[in-house]
Amino acid sequence: MNREIQSIIHRIENVNSGEPWFGRAVLVILEEADAKKVYTKSNNTEHSLIELLYHMITWADFTLKRIEKDKINDLAVAEELDWRIINLPTGQAGPKVHTWKKGLAEFKAIHKKIIALLHKGISKNPPSINQKKYF
Repeated sequence: MNREIQSIIHRIENVNSGEPWFGRAVLVILEEADAKKVYTKSNNTEHSLIELLYHMITWADFTLKRIEKDKINDLAVAEELDWRIINLPTGQAGPKVHTWKKGLAEFKAIHKKIIALLHKGISKNPPSINQKKYF
């Protein structure tokens, strides 16, 4: 289990800020985005970057809550928040709740908490040669 958790931590860190197999790290790409353009939908059919960011936040938070064993934030809550509507009215500076800056900070904070909890789990349950796995 310890190796599995270490592997998960490595994958999260690598995808977010390392050198993932698929190309550039997620945070590198997100941090390069122009905050004024993230509300734009290509061809008005796809999701905007801000919608994609909050989609990733929703499921990262769901994962965090599961690790924390939080029964309040269950699947139904995550599904309700998933692909939330984020509108940018014409001529306005932007939404007050779902800003790009707040979203990036939330994305980073959630992943930092997930990694910290996973590290904590490793230190509480060090591997043992005689330890049996029960599934």
